[in-house]
Amino acid sequence: MGRLVPAVTRALDILELFLDGDGTLSAPDIVRRLQLPRTTVHELVTTLAARKYIVPVAGQPGRYRLGVRPYQLGARYAEHLDLAAEGQQVARSVAETCDETVHVAILEDTDVIYIAKVDSTHAVRMVSAAGRRLPAHCTSVGKMLLASLPERELAARIPDDAELVAMTPNSITDPAALREALAEIRARGIAVESRESNPDVSCVAAPVRDRTGQVVAALSISVPMIRWSDERLGELEQLAAKGAAELSERLGHRSAA
Repeated sequence: MGRLVPAVTRALDILELFLDGDGTLSAPDIVRRLQLPRTTVHELVTTLAARKYIVPVAGQPGRYRLGVRPYQLGARYAEHLDLAAEGQQVARSVAETCDETVHVAILEDTDVIYIAKVDSTHAVRMVSAAGRRLPAHCTSVGKMLLASLPERELAARIPDDAELVAMTPNSITDPAALREALAEIRARGIAVESRESNPDVSCVAAPVRDRTGQVVAALSISVPMIRWSDERLGELEQLAAKGAAELSERLGHRSAA
């Protein structure tokens, strides 16, 4: 790996400061927050302003906000985003950590469609494939995605008299019971499915968000019951949440934290 260039690093540090607060900064603000010499900050701010990465705030002398250039770069990046491709990369990383099957799925009506999948290397593993469609209410990814819908939209997709198919004896088939489960998932920010789509497999899933904060997919880890345990559940939940957060970041989402 090559050497980091200090001046470039400092310029990027300045730009990243604009992500916080009200989005405006003065040179003294930058000096205080980055602990840089005033002369250095003045030169960097002058350069960034000349290249339209930052612009003066009208009516507030000495204060700056982000200019059009970062937006143009971000828009260019977004043009080439591919949820399936990004999901496959993140799924591979998660699978390498836990050596279990990892999926990324999206919601279509009341079904989930798997758009990315990485298999476990174990002899006993989940048999599935990218492109497969399953009833959302029977899967952890599906329940995570349903829980993320506005109440009115959820009611339109799954009305009180909906007939929910059962894939196993553990599948939820009562809309009222499903809504209760979704409320708990919404509160926890994580979904767990215990042998609801496959009698031999349980799963845990976390939400994937785009740059607007909207949930656009979910990432799950599927584990055969012979390797599933209450003790391991917490570890899997954290890993799924971390993977989903990484994929969200790739899609431009920035968490409140």
